[in-house]
Amino acid sequence: MSEASTAGFAEGVPLSLWLATAGGTDFPKLHGTVEVDVAVIGGGIAGLTAALALKRSGRSVAVLEAGRIGTGVTGHTTGKVTSLHRLAYTELDQTHGRSAARIYGLANQAAVEHVAGVVAAEGISCGFLRVANYTFAAAGDALPAVRAEAGLAAGLGLPAAFTAEVPLPFPVAGAVRFDGQAQIHSVQYLQGLAARVDGEGSFVFEGTRANDLQEGTRVRIAAEGGTVLAADAIVATNVPFGDHGRFEALCPPHRSYIVAAPLDTPALDATFISADEPMRSLLTVHLNGMTYLLTGGEGHPAAEPVDPASRHASLAAFARSQFGAGPVAYRWSTQDAMPLDGLPYAGPLNPDSRHAFVITGLRKWGLTNGTAAALMLADLLNGTPNDWAPLFDSSRAPSPTVTRPEVSTAPTPAGTGNIDGTRPDDAARQIADLAPNDGTVIETAGASTAYFRDEAGGIHAVSAICTHLGCTVGFNRGERTWDCPCHGSRFDVDGKVIQGPATEDLPQRPAP
Repeated sequence: MSEASTAGFAEGVPLSLWLATAGGTDFPKLHGTVEVDVAVIGGGIAGLTAALALKRSGRSVAVLEAGRIGTGVTGHTTGKVTSLHRLAYTELDQTHGRSAARIYGLANQAAVEHVAGVVAAEGISCGFLRVANYTFAAAGDALPAVRAEAGLAAGLGLPAAFTAEVPLPFPVAGAVRFDGQAQIHSVQYLQGLAARVDGEGSFVFEGTRANDLQEGTRVRIAAEGGTVLAADAIVATNVPFGDHGRFEALCPPHRSYIVAAPLDTPALDATFISADEPMRSLLTVHLNGMTYLLTGGEGHPAAEPVDPASRHASLAAFARSQFGAGPVAYRWSTQDAMPLDGLPYAGPLNPDSRHAFVITGLRKWGLTNGTAAALMLADLLNGTPNDWAPLFDSSRAPSPTVTRPEVSTAPTPAGTGNIDGTRPDDAARQIADLAPNDGTVIETAGASTAYFRDEAGGIHAVSAICTHLGCTVGFNRGERTWDCPCHGSRFDVDGKVIQGPATEDLPQRPAP
């Protein structure tokens, strides 16, 4: 598919279905100094689960969210709450052993039940629905792996079975089935958690980006508008800061894509993911009188330059051909920290940390891995033993079989439409020729500037140099963002940080 045709793929709103249908939140920004028992940086699944668990145990907490609750990685998930993670148990058994696979499975299954319990106990309205989850083999080549996963998972004590009966509208060879799993409206769930954290001496602050963490006998967090002082702190920001870059190397970012399209046929009564490539993730959700099919996949390392429109177009074509789905209503992407050794990290932020902790590397299954990691850390801070802690240990040494990817930190051209060494008059013509909702990076007189033209014709200009480690950003036409190819930082068209590890916005530049 040519760039011209994919650039024209404009079906649907470039927004997560969950964010489009959740309504908003209105927690205040931090002002002044606040003192609590535990500070939590990040208002996603891991941060808010830990915050509520700690509050319910008698601790005061303060959650700092840079944007709005649910607008980060958790707001861009599929909504699956399951301990069946494609073929994870075969992988973990091979790389870490049977005991590690068992602990990972039991932790994630406990997370499923924790979410169910919180929804019931706290009265959170989030479309919680018990369903089975399947990893299916679309073709016979993947069938032995699926059979092996089913047998292994059942032997680990998980609700697993192999089945040849898979409730999909196209033929498949067989599947692993996990009973008693769930799906939720992820943003409504986070909003419910946040509402129950806030109050009674605990706080939720939105629009408050933490920009410095100092650990001593207490933890001091400097943020926009004020300071939080706490006995302990948890950094739950997908890609953490304050860790001296360690987790950036251990958990490189990975992008994947989702489309939501209306469906006239009956909704699926389960959730699905393929064992084959290209991977396809499937579920349906009923919202505002409409049934939507969510089709996900098309993943790639964030550093790999791709055209997002072609990825969304492939998913839309699959939804139409296999389900008869209508035109895409919403399309979005998500970016996850993928641990090189296959296990999440939860524990001390740095090897010498005593009061600062981290959760990261949730390997695209954050609704359960994030919940399990949060519960484990809450136990740790409360002095309660937890059998999962050694497996998720953030201080563990990298496996000798794991090779860290080499990523240059030198300024590097990225994305589409970059022009190097352009003369001022040529640059002016290139900017004048920019189409609405398009962007380009132009280098003149040794300075790289990112230009974007909005629908009204206005030009937005910011530095094209990522504020993390100096790589050159590129324009993502599919989502109208400036993306860094080195470590996955993302910025909106006005340079504001959408996703780290960058913590500072791209500086403004004069617009022509």
